[in-house]
Amino acid sequence: MVENYQWLPITTHDSPPPRFYGCGMSTTKQLLSSAEVARFTAHGFLRLDGVVPREMNEEALTVFAAGVVPPVPYGTPVPAAFPEGSFTRRLLRLPVVAGALESLVGPDPDVDHHFLHTRMPHEGSAQPLHADALIDVRPDAFDVQLMYYPQEVTADMGGTLVVPGSHLRRINESDTGRYQNLRGQTRLTCPAGTVLLLHHGIWHGGRRNDSGTVRHMYKIRFNPTVPQVRLWDTRDLDSPAVREELGRSFPWYEQATGRLEIHNRVLLWRSLSADPGFDIEHWATRIANRPAVSAAHATLRSTV
Repeated sequence: MVENYQWLPITTHDSPPPRFYGCGMSTTKQLLSSAEVARFTAHGFLRLDGVVPREMNEEALTVFAAGVVPPVPYGTPVPAAFPEGSFTRRLLRLPVVAGALESLVGPDPDVDHHFLHTRMPHEGSAQPLHADALIDVRPDAFDVQLMYYPQEVTADMGGTLVVPGSHLRRINESDTGRYQNLRGQTRLTCPAGTVLLLHHGIWHGGRRNDSGTVRHMYKIRFNPTVPQVRLWDTRDLDSPAVREELGRSFPWYEQATGRLEIHNRVLLWRSLSADPGFDIEHWATRIANRPAVSAAHATLRSTV
């Protein structure tokens, strides 16, 4: 059975215990597990709480207050986009960040673009619900967007709204802007130094800032340069937790068309895991069953 998963994943209460992100943090990249990549595949994002050290957060606030983010041409490799020693380069080298990025988008990605989003105190407007993409029908590749929050984000600061599990319902940019609220949507509240990694198709929007504090969010979009196949730590690939994550539903899913979300998720996981036989409730296997076509191909091969 597919579980009806009533979860609010932008809060920490239902998340698995966080990894250790203290001062003694390893300098080795920390790749994601299969269960974590499955969670990303189902939810469309992954949250890394407090992974950026306090001194870097303080530095970021100084840099962002100046409002100067050097332009980067589309498709620039990371080393060319962010010089050695720059704040962004050091951010991307943090072991947890580097490992998670490599697990999802691969080593040596290109920078699509980056942008500093700043919300002023008591700003009376919010972004409409949208995806940062034209209609994108790639079945076996996706871009990853990193969102970095250098300060604590409280409920009244207008944290990013995300609709979990929306990333594979393909839309064109702000086609969803007419929707005001969806069941299960979440507004980010988080500690300073939190990083979100999002599938480029996730429905999201910045909320208005009702606080008296300037809020910053720094976004970088990455394009893969290698096939996104088994890039993570696959030692738990056969764990029941993987199937549990991939079988989750969300409150806004309709009973019928919600199955299409899980079907599309299965197809993505088949590609990511190099497992063409993976399935949930036999849905993808059933509709791909074409014995006559398979027999014809076998006959053709035997006569060649």
